[in-house]
Amino acid sequence: MAKYKPQHTRLLFIDKHIREKRFPNCAMLAEGWEVSVRTIQRDLDYMRYELDTPIEYSAKHRGYFYTEEQYQLPAINIRESDLFAIYLADKLLAQYEGTPIYESLQSVFRKIEDCLPDKVTARSGNDQGLFTVFPPFSTVILPEVFETVLDCLRTSTRVEIEYQSPGAPPKRRQVDSYHGVRFEGDWYVVGFCHLRRTIRTFSLARMVRVKKLPERFTLPRDFDFRQLAASQFGIHWGTDEVEVKIHFAPSAAAYVRERVWHPSQTMAVQPDGSLILSLTVNHLLELKRWILSWGEAARVLEPPTLVEDLQRTAQGLAARYSVS
Repeated sequence: MAKYKPQHTRLLFIDKHIREKRFPNCAMLAEGWEVSVRTIQRDLDYMRYELDTPIEYSAKHRGYFYTEEQYQLPAINIRESDLFAIYLADKLLAQYEGTPIYESLQSVFRKIEDCLPDKVTARSGNDQGLFTVFPPFSTVILPEVFETVLDCLRTSTRVEIEYQSPGAPPKRRQVDSYHGVRFEGDWYVVGFCHLRRTIRTFSLARMVRVKKLPERFTLPRDFDFRQLAASQFGIHWGTDEVEVKIHFAPSAAAYVRERVWHPSQTMAVQPDGSLILSLTVNHLLELKRWILSWGEAARVLEPPTLVEDLQRTAQGLAARYSVS
């Protein structure tokens, strides 16, 4: 069913232009929708012969018109809840503002909006003040980096990157891009690094230069991103799973209970109103940062290695903020 949606959207686009009495021709419609003239001609034939649309060509105006004044192509069967979902999705695009993909997504939504019936489109305009989306802090990615990496990901083509890891000089690598990830304002690509001979995660913001190579690759059959990232807390992951238990004071327990922080989590409410959160992860870097964000309200119980790591961090912070 989904494969027919793009054509139906085009038909609504054609219908809208004809009803506005612009006398559009194939070339104008093809340019407006960014498809071939032949595609538009097939759409017009489909409207005329399959949908019985009263459409004719005017030699005088060099374009198409409806012979029935009030005719309108049946539009999408859309409910108010569907329309509001489209409106919310449009608002959520703010998360991608400043990225190369933003303009493309905006273009898609404008085409959808243009194809909605006038009465439905006008109704959505009354909802413009209901929601505001504050986008996350975003990294700065060079447009040519984003476009090249996305192209290599889509076409299974090897890419050469000059990668700037924090605190280290740029290093050139060749990567087979397996999977793209958007996480907390940054874009990442997960793939096979030919330098390290293993699967690694690379931030697009740290790519200084990229080059599409002629070599193609085949995605390994045993690669499953969902399985690879099943126990991660954040964007980093490892091979060894660790069970972590964190005690949250009563002042923070209510906030912790409000969210699902990890698929493996369990919560045990204590008699004093505090909470013990248990979860199994395969990397501790971002979990440690998250625990520290709770300040004194969070205390790690297990594993001992994480407890010791946080003790060293706390001692370092105390020394840095000590009053001489």
